[in-house]
Amino acid sequence: MPAAKTALLVIDVQRGILNDPILARKKEINQAFDETVVRIAGLIARARTASVPVIYIQHDGGPGHRLEPETSGWPLRPEIAPHPGEQVIHKRACDAFFETTLDAELTAAGIKQLVICGCMTQYCIDTTVRRAVSLGYDAVLAADGHTTADTDTLRFEQIIAHHNALLDGFDAGEHEVRVCPVAEIRLV
Repeated sequence: MPAAKTALLVIDVQRGILNDPILARKKEINQAFDETVVRIAGLIARARTASVPVIYIQHDGGPGHRLEPETSGWPLRPEIAPHPGEQVIHKRACDAFFETTLDAELTAAGIKQLVICGCMTQYCIDTTVRRAVSLGYDAVLAADGHTTADTDTLRFEQIIAHHNALLDGFDAGEHEVRVCPVAEIRLV
């Protein structure tokens, strides 16, 4: 059986995504974000080499939001900037499929498997991974390719570990999520 056609989804890796001035551990969170961006950039480079489509999801926040379009926090991080011809799909909710063209674009390209990385583990990553599987895609979540900030009750490391454990093996019918480190992800 031939390998499923794969696309790489890069979700909300934007300049201001973790730019909250009241974060207690801002230095640690920003360092972890920078390290995650380096791993994502490597994954993007591997995808391009393998001719795997890279699709960027960019959050458009409302007025006053840190990701409001055309503000300093809205652009994608320069380390992972799209190449000409790579798609950028704009969203306004946690779910990258909600009120976007993502599903139609994937269907038109014959994509059956998604490799997912990016930001806001407990919101945009979790919601998009679950929705992808329920829509009939297999998903590979990059275990060390997503990040978030602390909440009032959990540190970002705990949130990431929890979601990696929770989502690994999550399924809907015959489609499921596998969680594995960036270095172990096969792009075909």
